[in-house]
Amino acid sequence: MNSAVQRMPASHPARPWWRGAAIYQIYPRSFLDTNGDGIGDLPGIIARLDYVASLGVDAVWVSPFFRSPMADFGYDIADYRAVDPVFGALEDFDRLVARAHDLGIKVIIDQVPSHTSDQHPWFTESRQSRDNSKSDWYVWADARADGTPPNNWLSIFGGIAWTWEPRRGQYYLHNFLKDQPDLNFHNPEVRRATLDNMRFWLDRGVDGLRLDAINFCFHDRQLRDNPPRPRNSRKVTGFRADNPYGYQWHRHNNTQPEMLPFLEDIRALLDSYPGVVALGEISSDDSNATVAEYTQPGRLHMAYSFELLSNDSSPRHIRETVENLRKRAPDSWPCWTISNHDVERVVSRWGWSNSPSHAATQLSALVCALRGSVCVFQGEELGLGEADVPYESLRDPYGIAFWPIFKGRDGCRTPMPWDASERGGFSSGTPWLPVPSQHRALSVESQERDPSSALHGFRRLLAWRRQQELLISGDIEFLAATDSVLAFRRFDEHGAVLAAFNLSPEAAQLALPTLQVARPITGHGLPEGRYESGNFELPGHGVAFFQLAAR
Repeated sequence: MNSAVQRMPASHPARPWWRGAAIYQIYPRSFLDTNGDGIGDLPGIIARLDYVASLGVDAVWVSPFFRSPMADFGYDIADYRAVDPVFGALEDFDRLVARAHDLGIKVIIDQVPSHTSDQHPWFTESRQSRDNSKSDWYVWADARADGTPPNNWLSIFGGIAWTWEPRRGQYYLHNFLKDQPDLNFHNPEVRRATLDNMRFWLDRGVDGLRLDAINFCFHDRQLRDNPPRPRNSRKVTGFRADNPYGYQWHRHNNTQPEMLPFLEDIRALLDSYPGVVALGEISSDDSNATVAEYTQPGRLHMAYSFELLSNDSSPRHIRETVENLRKRAPDSWPCWTISNHDVERVVSRWGWSNSPSHAATQLSALVCALRGSVCVFQGEELGLGEADVPYESLRDPYGIAFWPIFKGRDGCRTPMPWDASERGGFSSGTPWLPVPSQHRALSVESQERDPSSALHGFRRLLAWRRQQELLISGDIEFLAATDSVLAFRRFDEHGAVLAAFNLSPEAAQLALPTLQVARPITGHGLPEGRYESGNFELPGHGVAFFQLAAR
């Protein structure tokens, strides 16, 4: 395995480190297990930080490792300030931060403010009565006259978003699992406690916070019903037809106006720690509008949504998504991602499972060439496809609830294949999810030996990108989006670069007769397009990067 060279993240004196950064998401349960219990841990991350640094990324985003009963595998937190023993100890986290910083890697960690575990001490007290010290820390409501829940709100994970608590004689709200009760952010004590929890980790030296489901913190005080959503608009919500969550406009259970001043409170806290960044996760009826609103000056530094995590890989969809956000928030800085722990892996989701290895690198090149920062999910550098996890091995409650139509998120969460052995070099014990044979064939060890592998292609790409300042910080203007080709300019006052991507396995042509091309930009390692007299010819899954002549 390649050893990393110590270096600081690519930066420019005029911009902060996170603008244009490549952020590598680590899902701790599935990265590397060092104690044989079949679950990845913080020492495992430390042991592979040299590998992460060798990729050329600027930061890691570490998914939750906090104390949790693991109903939603860490996104149900029982203690915001403790490391769950399955992942190690607080001292391991401190060592992780120190080692990452030694390697020039920034550390971003998850914060899950909108809800806790039902085993959090706050909820344990809150559910006991209507007059205890935490009685108003969660969203409680009386039943309707007929005993049914107070309104029609639905849980993302299926069914109604309310569960009855006999000790209080009330329902509590959970936008996700019933094990994840929603905090009441209308209560100032909850807001203060949330900021204090963030401060705990900032004091330990983290460089950023990824704020999970950040637009779910506030609810409508009046608990008004959500309006029904017409059938012909449900397909754009990002939810499958078998999930009734897509049957509503979510006007009242999330994305409330009270969130904006709280975002400013979060930003004020982070601004007291130089160089720290806030990255928000947004899922709303109009996510681009919410991203635009949440990333205005004095709020989040950047945010991402689920538009490019959909099944639509068409150049037109990509162009419309990026242009729409650019139009709504011209001064905001976006973050883009095409894979993460919540969705099917991109080469499967976009139908590229049987494509050559460089096709996976081309997808990384595309998202890295857009204006914004980028999150890369572990294994994306290997070109991993979605794992087929049999029902008896499923662990994700979302998949178990919606099986067999939807198999949940386990297929993207299977352990990293470090070698081709039965357990993929992930654990000496039985892995918490199986390591599929298809992934073992694409192991890090085997790809290290193959200069033409997706892994080496990914490294070449990021090393090349670090030298292309316009691709990191320049503005963007789209030139074309055909059935197979996406083309745009990245530019500033000093120069411009053309980037063109053929998202088809077949050769494609693109005519841009008014473009003044100066010279090709090579070194990225991908199949290169040719230019002649205003016409570009792109091989299947090929790219074109050209320096443009001064206007």
